[in-house]
Amino acid sequence: MTVHFVGAGPGAADLLTLRAVRLLETSPVCVYAGTYLDEAVLGHCPPGATLVDSQHLDLDAITAHLVAAHEAGQDVVRLCSGDPSLYSALAEQTRRLDAAGVPWDVTPGVPAYAAAAARVGRELTVPEVAQTVILTRVQAASTAMPETESLAYLAQSRATLVLHLAIRRTRELAAELVGPYGADCPVVVVGNASQPDETVLRGTLADIADAVEAAGLRQAAVIMVGRALAARDFTESHLYDSHRPRR
Repeated sequence: MTVHFVGAGPGAADLLTLRAVRLLETSPVCVYAGTYLDEAVLGHCPPGATLVDSQHLDLDAITAHLVAAHEAGQDVVRLCSGDPSLYSALAEQTRRLDAAGVPWDVTPGVPAYAAAAARVGRELTVPEVAQTVILTRVQAASTAMPETESLAYLAQSRATLVLHLAIRRTRELAAELVGPYGADCPVVVVGNASQPDETVLRGTLADIADAVEAAGLRQAAVIMVGRALAARDFTESHLYDSHRPRR
């Protein structure tokens, strides 16, 4: 049988893909990341399904559940928050499954940053303002960042910057970004995007830390930084320009 790594999206049960819902409905085992998921997501699982919350398990324990389901002849969904391509430990888990000879596949999900941008109605790439989006994190109680991916280095591009797993260091990060971006650079923070307790904070690098601390945000938040977040007077896209030659 197969292990299906499924992106659960940012949390809302109706932001799952059709494929994700079908896999949940037909898999008798679901190993899910309980820290970030709305319980309604699990409502797509069939009656009597075995549900395993992975938030307090290490990778070996998680893998043991996946392998056990396979050996029992059961398909299993490994439900990841957001999209499996970002900070999901997909690489570590699939390496273990390959070693155990267990087949697997991946179903993408709506990433948290996309839900956050949608919530505030902003495009992260605006013509001649920002055409690059950098998705990154910072080092705290976590594995080291590669030397070539320091925040100071990435910020020199002044691209739209999306910070994951960084909300507890907002004040420190804002101070570091003021140099390349400017104190008046727009910042949007979205906590628990798409969920009932969603929090949206708008500000600048000068004041966003105060707002985050006042709101008590400690996890499950995305920080977006860049001029595209408040762009008003900008050049329109060449792709849709009425003067562009078309067949």
